[in-house]
Amino acid sequence: MTDTTNQRPESTSAGDDAATLPTTYTPADVEGELYERWVDRGYFTADANSDKPAYTIVIPPPNVTGALHLGHAFQHTLMDALTRRKRMQGFETLWLPGMDHAGIATQNKVEQQLAESGLSRHDLGREAFVEKVWEWKRNYGGRILGQMRRLGDGVDWSRERFTMDEGLSQSVQTIFKRLFDDGLIYRAERIINWCPRCLTALSDIEVEHEETPGELVSIRYGDGEDSIVVATTRAETMLGDTAVAVHPEDERYRHLVGRTIKLPLTDREIPVVADEHVDPEFGTGAVKVTPAHDPNDFAIGQRHDLPNLTVMDEHGAITVHGPFLGMDRLEARSAVVGALREQGRIVAEKRPYMHAVGHCSRCHTVVEPRLSLQWWVKVEPLAKAAGDAVRDGKVEIHPKELERRYFDWVDNMYDWCISRQLWWGHRIPVWYGPEGEVVCVGPDEQPPTGEGWHQDPDVLDTWFSSGLWPFSTLGWPEKTADLEKFYPTDVLVTGHDIIFFWVARMMMFGLYAMDGEAPFKTVALTGLVRDEFGKKMSKSSGTAVDPLDWMDAYGADAVRFTLARGANPGADVPIGEDWVKGSRNFCNKIWNATRFALMNGATVEGPLPAPEEMTAADRWILSRLNATVAQVDALYDDYEFAKVSDALYHFAWDEVFDWYVELSKTTLAKGDAQADASRRVLGEVLDVTLRLLHPVVPFVTETLWTTLTGAESLVVTDWPKDSGFRDGAAEAEIATLQQVVTEVRRFRTDQGLQDRQRVPAALELGGTALVAHEDAIRSLLRLTAPEEGFTATASLPVAGATVALDLSGTIDVAAERKRLAKDLAAAEKEKAQTAAKLGNEAFLAKAPDEVVAKIRGRQEAAEADIARITAQLAALPQG
Repeated sequence: MTDTTNQRPESTSAGDDAATLPTTYTPADVEGELYERWVDRGYFTADANSDKPAYTIVIPPPNVTGALHLGHAFQHTLMDALTRRKRMQGFETLWLPGMDHAGIATQNKVEQQLAESGLSRHDLGREAFVEKVWEWKRNYGGRILGQMRRLGDGVDWSRERFTMDEGLSQSVQTIFKRLFDDGLIYRAERIINWCPRCLTALSDIEVEHEETPGELVSIRYGDGEDSIVVATTRAETMLGDTAVAVHPEDERYRHLVGRTIKLPLTDREIPVVADEHVDPEFGTGAVKVTPAHDPNDFAIGQRHDLPNLTVMDEHGAITVHGPFLGMDRLEARSAVVGALREQGRIVAEKRPYMHAVGHCSRCHTVVEPRLSLQWWVKVEPLAKAAGDAVRDGKVEIHPKELERRYFDWVDNMYDWCISRQLWWGHRIPVWYGPEGEVVCVGPDEQPPTGEGWHQDPDVLDTWFSSGLWPFSTLGWPEKTADLEKFYPTDVLVTGHDIIFFWVARMMMFGLYAMDGEAPFKTVALTGLVRDEFGKKMSKSSGTAVDPLDWMDAYGADAVRFTLARGANPGADVPIGEDWVKGSRNFCNKIWNATRFALMNGATVEGPLPAPEEMTAADRWILSRLNATVAQVDALYDDYEFAKVSDALYHFAWDEVFDWYVELSKTTLAKGDAQADASRRVLGEVLDVTLRLLHPVVPFVTETLWTTLTGAESLVVTDWPKDSGFRDGAAEAEIATLQQVVTEVRRFRTDQGLQDRQRVPAALELGGTALVAHEDAIRSLLRLTAPEEGFTATASLPVAGATVALDLSGTIDVAAERKRLAKDLAAAEKEKAQTAAKLGNEAFLAKAPDEVVAKIRGRQEAAEADIARITAQLAALPQG
């Protein structure tokens, strides 16, 4: 018989190798040393000159300031599983690691460090401060990289990149220059998110919106019939109002459109304009328009050619001359309301008024919408290409139902503010001359020199450089061997929460820079890790978990398996410590079962025996093994990590360990040729099962597999293949055996018998396929052969066989009769209900065939239960 699964490794006899395994598995004794061995042997290092087909994943670069959290551990586990499997399948696999310079987060870290010494970045100056950040990066940055090793990330450390390293900086300058020359980068005044504490523009992802208590005040502008009431939560911005807007069809205000009204607390008259943006059903149907401090108002201002009046400086202090000059915006809010109240201008007040307020994600300061001169990317043509790539099938979004969310972003994208008022980051490569000249400088060009020339002080948004990640890390703009071999990447594994912030931007830049070739073939979107109750984890609520703590307690494999088992495409992942404990128990089960197999001579040497030389259990498990290989392959290809893990869990624990290992004990004890055949099958099953499990639980499987096979490493061995071997007859035979054993075990449990308590029993197996399994049935059920004086006090007919037990002195007959009577009543009720439906002609005429078939099946099952329970009642002792 040919090998039913895959090519055998070069190996030595497992023999007495169980002696080399400790009796219990201690992850801490294995993981660190094993990981460094993998790295030292170069298993994770990709070869750009290889003839093998390429498989590439670039890691979403964590912040240089960051530490491994459960979200990282979750996505890294999935990426590692994909790359480990592909490496075993014969691909030249590159999983490329690196870090993001995280402009604002890193600058804040260093500024906080300076503040402890009473210094600011301005005390050092720009050049010295940037050097200070590099020093911080060398000393403290990259902590997460060491933590990735703890998790078992099989990344190519020789290709580690950093978004501020020399090569990536050249990529950033190159694409800026190209976009600038193509008219896709421009400078303009627009409304941006501004942090008055960090003193920089923020991207949308750096703004966290929280429901915050405030006040809603209604203010009367003008007097008498010419008055109009507006409501606002930001009364201080009224100092910058340049209009009041109403809907063009709102009859209440038609007489005011085109006229002006007096703006309270000022000497200014402002116009009333008609704009379709206004909702006449909301509030009073009139809105104040402050173009310099609100994005919607700015758009109204553009349409009506309104002036932009900035009333706050970069620190959020009022700049309008008068009683509020110099006040902080929040202080001014109360002062303005107070002044309006004194004038009788406050029509209504509501407090507390809960509304969403944006906060800086770094310092938690309330963000201020602010008109500012910034650099922008014109996204329309880039976004269209990014949308078309998915619509045309160049890139697959997985799961497909999340395509709509992607299209919602790219089809409605607005121009992207890319400048940040920071010192740490890629400085904008634009120089200004004394006569108003503007020169963009490429990486190979010399900047202009001479009196009056200076470089733009701003740096680029961190997402600008990370948007280049899939190709800049491979050497672009140079035509490197890495770029030729490993671009485009195969799959991007990332959370659905950053489709816009990162995924769309990588798509735009990749298609633009790489001549229409998308940066990845598939985007596999994951959900977010939640606590066991499905709620967001947070430090403030005490639900945040450090995955390193769980790894210390239960091992990296247990954490990885728990995360993978919850990874349904696009769905959030609840996780609790008890689930990690369960995964630890699974790893221990793998360990103990493999030790047993080794102690009993399981081997991978030589070909598998012919089917006729095997037991039914041998043929059954090989059939199930091949079916599992096929199932796991299909699920991996569909990014169904949870189903992969669940299938392997149930196959390994339920079928291999709980059934096949137990069934093989009887055969192995015989010491004959059939025992030798089972030892070979047992070795085969464990070999392939460990291979299948390796991508998710690499440490325990590597330790056991190398001991079992004597081969070099699972990391570089072959992935199992489905040979197509199936044995339906053996599967049916073992299913019947399982039915008998399960039913008798349930009966024993119901009677309160101890698991190891032996009970005399007579087995009637004639005419069934169970005859050959009598020894195994007795062993599994703790049944001894009947001796003189045997009296059957209970008889269980099941699957064509009868198990008669002598429970004298061990069974509560009255309790058993009561239990069976209850089960019989339930079965008779089910039979009556299904009979009523099947006897209803109107129902049969309308119901689909599959529904009728299902009800017939329920009826047949109920009839079988009635026959079984009636026989059990009849077998009970009278009395």
